[in-house]
Amino acid sequence: MSDDSRKPTTTDAGIPVHSDEYSLTVGPDGPILLQDHYLIEQMANFNRERIPERQPHAKGSGAFGSFEVINDVSAYTKAALFQPGTKTDMLARFSTVAGERGSPDTWRDPRGFALKFYTSDGNYDMVGNDTPIFFVRDPMKFQHFIRSQKRRADTNMRDHDMQWDFWTLSPETAHQVTWLMGDRGIPKTWRHMNGYSSHTYMWVNAKGQRFWVKYHFKTDQGIENLTQAEADRIAGEDGDYHTRDLYEAIERGDYPTWTLKVQIMPFDEAKDYRFNPFDLTKVWPHGDYPLIEVGRMTLNRNPTDHHTQIEQAAFEPNNIVPGIGFSPDKMLLARVFSYSDAHRARMGVNYKQIPVNQPKVPVHSYSKDGVMRVQNVGDPVYAPNSKGGPQADPERNPYTEKWEADGEFMHAAYVPHRDDDDFVQPGILVREVMDDAARERLVSNVVGHLKKGVSRPVLERAFEYWRKVDPDVGARIAAEFGDT
Repeated sequence: MSDDSRKPTTTDAGIPVHSDEYSLTVGPDGPILLQDHYLIEQMANFNRERIPERQPHAKGSGAFGSFEVINDVSAYTKAALFQPGTKTDMLARFSTVAGERGSPDTWRDPRGFALKFYTSDGNYDMVGNDTPIFFVRDPMKFQHFIRSQKRRADTNMRDHDMQWDFWTLSPETAHQVTWLMGDRGIPKTWRHMNGYSSHTYMWVNAKGQRFWVKYHFKTDQGIENLTQAEADRIAGEDGDYHTRDLYEAIERGDYPTWTLKVQIMPFDEAKDYRFNPFDLTKVWPHGDYPLIEVGRMTLNRNPTDHHTQIEQAAFEPNNIVPGIGFSPDKMLLARVFSYSDAHRARMGVNYKQIPVNQPKVPVHSYSKDGVMRVQNVGDPVYAPNSKGGPQADPERNPYTEKWEADGEFMHAAYVPHRDDDDFVQPGILVREVMDDAARERLVSNVVGHLKKGVSRPVLERAFEYWRKVDPDVGARIAAEFGDT
């Protein structure tokens, strides 16, 4: 079927859609606009597709612990949890992305790395992965990406042809796909993998100075991974391998730890940096922005009820505290809406009154009633009022997200920076980070994946995709199929 014969995309009301790929923003690099009703419809509908398990990150588990600051980064942020010597209770949840709640832990898949810090200024949540990048940079494509990794409508099976069809039509996936198909695509355990915020956030210090920041949680157990053969064997023997490993390690007192390090970019350097620093498919090279040590995360307490403490744990990147802000990262801004909306759809509007989601500071909110609400603030129930109700204090949490965005409202891609070609960084990963043995395993993993039902037209695109990542790797992959 030719492109001309394809049906035009519409909203659920039958209205023609302006763009399948780009959100409505103020200028190409500006914030996303709430009046992008098609984006809201896509995200809201997506969040309600699966009940009651998460969509995605359904399969996972976690543990409680603490985060302790061991270095002074107060020059960059006034956030209470990052002040010298501060120790903060926390919860971590690890997961796979595409699998259902009963799926094996050892599928080749990114791992979720979600954290909830119970700070003195309220809950701070970080929703990250074991990779520093992601497959897409615009939230319009997020729902479509996840669907391409899940099950077909007709066979109810996952389909490699569907995955590669999406990947090869979306060149921005190349960096994450190269990571996924490499050695780190299947961690040995959750204890032996890093965690990353992936997104860029803003830090603000006590003087009001702003910085851009990326978080890196480095495993103190060391990086260890499974080969495809090992992972396949374990999937058949113990589908809960990673869940069991974490629980049993904590049970025997072998508490896993991660050291938090951050990259700091001066605020004004973002505009002209050689990569778009807010593009979720890109990393900041450590030579440009070295890692700065912050503190250590320790997990030392297992859940006593998985459903109430892990399955009902609601991680949401809109939970930020004074001293931390958002960035123009389009995926982050969409998740600020999408995650909390998903929790409301899955657990009800009052999910924050579930104990695991309650902050350890007093709540003075005008939210009231609704399904499963167990505590109201009492009268008065409106603002403004003269009856002694809570009153906002902008001095306690001043608004800091001044990104200096300008331009017309538009559906547009990021403005490309000098080195923003989608295949530059995955090529560097292949040629400069991987050694010969790692490149050999990469080729083997990709070839094995492509041989599982990928159709010829998609296969041809996959060869070209990998030639753009690295000509030699692309040639070796094609040669396995008799192509030159």
